[in-house]
Amino acid sequence: MIAPLVALVYQTNVRADAPLNYFLHADGPAATPTMRLGWALAALAVVVALIVTGLLVAAIMHRRPPPAERDAAHLQAEGGGMHWVWIGTSISSVALFVTLAYVLVTLETVASPRKAPELTIAVTAYDWWWKIDYVRTNSGEAGVITANEIHIPVGEPVKIELRSADVVHAFWVPRLAGKTQTIPGVVNEQWIEADRAGVYRGQCSQFCGAQHAHMAFEVIAESRPQFDAWYAAQALPHVADASVNAGAKLFLDRCAGCHAVRGSDASGTQAPDLTHLNSRRLIAAGALPNTASNQLDWIRHTQRIKPDALMPSIALSASDAAALSAYLRTLQ
Repeated sequence: MIAPLVALVYQTNVRADAPLNYFLHADGPAATPTMRLGWALAALAVVVALIVTGLLVAAIMHRRPPPAERDAAHLQAEGGGMHWVWIGTSISSVALFVTLAYVLVTLETVASPRKAPELTIAVTAYDWWWKIDYVRTNSGEAGVITANEIHIPVGEPVKIELRSADVVHAFWVPRLAGKTQTIPGVVNEQWIEADRAGVYRGQCSQFCGAQHAHMAFEVIAESRPQFDAWYAAQALPHVADASVNAGAKLFLDRCAGCHAVRGSDASGTQAPDLTHLNSRRLIAAGALPNTASNQLDWIRHTQRIKPDALMPSIALSASDAAALSAYLRTLQ
């Protein structure tokens, strides 16, 4: 698909902004075997193309004698080329069977991690964003919900349960794993693991509508202590701040029908949970850096930034904008 590549304009460095053009490399055991398979298939395709090109050039350069000069020996020689067909068929068959075996071995290698994952994350795809729901089955802790940003501990396999709330999407983190579709009414599973700390760009790779190219997410791999600290902070509810009551009321009136803020009366489920909005690097599923000015720009000009998104552009007076921005900055 060409459309996902449009998202590259927002990225510059794998550690800072995780560009998708690093899909030719791998940083995890679920991605390394498929990357090697991809290179092997690419090499095979190049070899086949070179052989076919060489044969074609040889055929073009070969000049048959004029009819008047042909004799029985020439006719017999021209009719005896079937052995080349058999040779080519045999080599092609062997190459295809070897390739098939390699593909099956690779599929078996990436089918499951070397040890059972301790962390399960339920990812639900929406038009056009990702709901991230943590389920820590081993500890019995309550899960936390965030959006468009997945944190994982380095060196540990993580189980991903994939769902769709509307149409078919595809979950793809090129450097950590292959593509898996999210299908309405079906739960698909995948696992990812990062060999080193960093930020890894993910993208919907199944055309799903007008803003398909702007349906990105990030996987942030960090040490286990850093992950535990992040998780503990995410589990905390929002603490009300009386100094931003005006903005809080405006949020409840205009935004709470779709968005949730745990610890407040906002409990919407059709849009990203904003309890810890300011802990995220990006907003609008990777479309904008997460800054106060971009937050307001997104609210006021959603349909300009992301046409056909389900969130409408919201007109705000200068005083309302200042109040709402002040409230949003408390969502730490």
